[in-house]
Amino acid sequence: MHKRTFLKLSSAMLAAPLLSPLSAWSAGEKLKNWAGNLTYSTDRLTAAKSLDQAKVFVKQHAKFKVLGTRHCFNIIADTSTELLSLKDLHEVISLDAKAKKVTIQAGMNYGQLSPYLHGKGFAVHNLASLPHISVAGACATATHGSGNKNGNLATAVSGLELINAKGDVIQLSKEKDGDTFNGAVVNLGALGVITKVTLDIEPTFSVRQYVYENLPLDQLKAHFDDITGSAYSVSLFTDWKNKRFNEVWIKSRVGKDKPFEAKAEFYGAKKSAKNLHPIAELSAENCTEQLGIAGPWFERLPHFKMGFTPSSGKELQSEYFVPRRNAVDAILAVERLHAQISPHLMITEIRTIAADTLWMSPCYKQDSVAIHFTWQQDWPAVSKVLPQIEKALAPYNVRPHWGKLFSIAPSVLQSRYERLDDFKKLVETYDPQGKFRNDFLSKNLYGK
Repeated sequence: MHKRTFLKLSSAMLAAPLLSPLSAWSAGEKLKNWAGNLTYSTDRLTAAKSLDQAKVFVKQHAKFKVLGTRHCFNIIADTSTELLSLKDLHEVISLDAKAKKVTIQAGMNYGQLSPYLHGKGFAVHNLASLPHISVAGACATATHGSGNKNGNLATAVSGLELINAKGDVIQLSKEKDGDTFNGAVVNLGALGVITKVTLDIEPTFSVRQYVYENLPLDQLKAHFDDITGSAYSVSLFTDWKNKRFNEVWIKSRVGKDKPFEAKAEFYGAKKSAKNLHPIAELSAENCTEQLGIAGPWFERLPHFKMGFTPSSGKELQSEYFVPRRNAVDAILAVERLHAQISPHLMITEIRTIAADTLWMSPCYKQDSVAIHFTWQQDWPAVSKVLPQIEKALAPYNVRPHWGKLFSIAPSVLQSRYERLDDFKKLVETYDPQGKFRNDFLSKNLYGK
């Protein structure tokens, strides 16, 4: 039996600059997502402080959505009816050191979980570029870090607890529920209220992070696999100007596999002698430590520190996945649009992700490359560029990130998920009346 710890994390550890939903409304402000590009469509929010309260809420409401840490840029978590928050449910339920599993409440984010795990001698296999996101929300949308051999964050999930539309508590596990479990992990908020998540963990480890500047595009064309496979996690940043990658962030596990040799030059790029921000004009103060200084995994795998606003703050984001075998062709297709992209762009990040078996993951059964765009907050301009990017990537069966901005037609999007019909049947099982369905799901999963 798992030892129950119920460790309540200290308020000091949880401190973050982001305004909570309840605080925002109490001050008379409309609730927005963290970047400020989306205003939610209702001011009716309930914060559950226990599993029983969440069950009562589900039974009492005919239609609602669960609101997490508000890091999505589209309306995947929006509704005009009711919002439910589980932000107060952020405890560690159990840590099974022998089985290497941790079970947490769904309101916990990676910035809260990671120091706890490290203190107990454990880690998760990877992290996204920022630690502010909730574990449940990140896994539900197939959010990811980088690394040729690293699956997205949802691939660490080995168990789920959820409340279905009837208000019943359902337990699912990788061990007992097989392929159905693969359908439930990247759930897009369609199956119910996720209340607990169990993650596979591993012994804690250290990482060294180096940044190189000005990698020629020609080098990427000739050596893509070598570059992205040079360390545990590699990210390439470009503004699509001058046929180069402005920065290459290389995160190397200490004592894992072949160590990264941090020479002065890396495929034509020069090693930086100072800490950098992915957006060169911004201060590196809020970025994780570089210059090869070893540190705990959770202080190096993200690009941004927990105690600071991530990225640039006021921005828009889009991201597209294509098979890794098409990576170079896809990157070159985007580069040909540099004149249309660069005027509205802050930075693009390119990462690799290993294949998985999760039905609604963009990396389902295919090693993938993700091309991420951080845009200036100018939606009229960005909305004209996205269709051009999607058209250029269409030959590679491009799939968008579920929580970011895209304009791919529903019929096209649906055709790119071979397990979509199975997922709809699973949704029918847990939510036959569409209690958890909103405009985003209606359009993209069921629309024409």
